[in-house]
Amino acid sequence: MTETRADRFVQELNALKIPDPAAGRSGLWLRTGVTLMVVGLVVAVLAYFMSHGTTDPLAQRDAITLALGGVAATVVGSALFLRYSLTNFLRFWLARQSYDLDALGNRVVGNDNNRYDGVAAAPR
Repeated sequence: MTETRADRFVQELNALKIPDPAAGRSGLWLRTGVTLMVVGLVVAVLAYFMSHGTTDPLAQRDAITLALGGVAATVVGSALFLRYSLTNFLRFWLARQSYDLDALGNRVVGNDNNRYDGVAAAPR
């Protein structure tokens, strides 16, 4: 039974018990970040038009406060989005690095699975 490199990689990921980055709470936080970015931007733009649509200073101050809240929501949403998208990428990258270093160690020591007829495979 020949096993490909990809199959071994999937088996080692399962053995390391690394959670699937496409599932779980990270996906929820990622969508929350995107939603906050969009909603914050919409609130800020609407508050801008609301502040310019009246001459009442009290309503203008309320609109400015609302706009600042929208900008803050956009910044928080951007931070959430960046954090969880980088987490998913770096989790996979770290697992891949671990697998490649293990394969390199096996090749250097001589336990490579790519041997045939007692002759080592050519280095890649």
